[in-house]
Amino acid sequence: MSVNDHRIPIAPIAGALAGAALLGYAAPALAGALPALRAPLGIEDRTASRSGYALTFDDGPHAQGTPAVLSALADAGVSATFFLVGEQVERNPTLASEIVAAGHGVAVHCNRHRNLLRLTPRQVRDDIDRAQAKIEQASGRQVSLYRPPYGVLNSCALRIARQRGWRTLLWSHWGRDWEAAATPETITARITDGAGEGAVLLLHDADDYAAEGSWRATATALPAILEVLAERGLEPQLP
Repeated sequence: MSVNDHRIPIAPIAGALAGAALLGYAAPALAGALPALRAPLGIEDRTASRSGYALTFDDGPHAQGTPAVLSALADAGVSATFFLVGEQVERNPTLASEIVAAGHGVAVHCNRHRNLLRLTPRQVRDDIDRAQAKIEQASGRQVSLYRPPYGVLNSCALRIARQRGWRTLLWSHWGRDWEAAATPETITARITDGAGEGAVLLLHDADDYAAEGSWRATATALPAILEVLAERGLEPQLP
């Protein structure tokens, strides 16, 4: 092409458009690391009433971890929300209904625990469809909350949640309880650090995608976590 040739360079433009489309698809993932991006995208990380605090658990149900967590919550008289994984609901078919019977909420995490940035829009929709069907059938409850694996969204997942009238909820505080080095003390210190009105706390009641046996430290930490929050005058609530 000569310097006077004004024909449109199709290949570079096509590449630029493809790059822009990819960036748009992946852009919501930044909200996980950059909280300032959450509100503009319609992603929440605080309780709806902005009062009290909400305790949430990801990755279950788990045959040992979920009952241990439910027992600790029952002892304290505290309600929580469990973001469930479809494939784990299949493995532990009665636990979703047990969570509901104990007065807790259930929500959609995923069907298989994968980073959504590695999935096509069709795969994302299929995963969410399967998760919703399994969770609602097993629990007997309709879901209205969504949280993606690792807190990593893409535009497709965010759009699906909006279309279904779901709130997409991340978190404001976490205990990093999935780590092998986590102890009840480190989990308690991390998740309560700065936690106040409207906080959404993230823990895990399963170890299928974490360090083996990590749920034990989480369940052990719960009484201390709840005591610290109670001493601050904070009341537990569903998000």
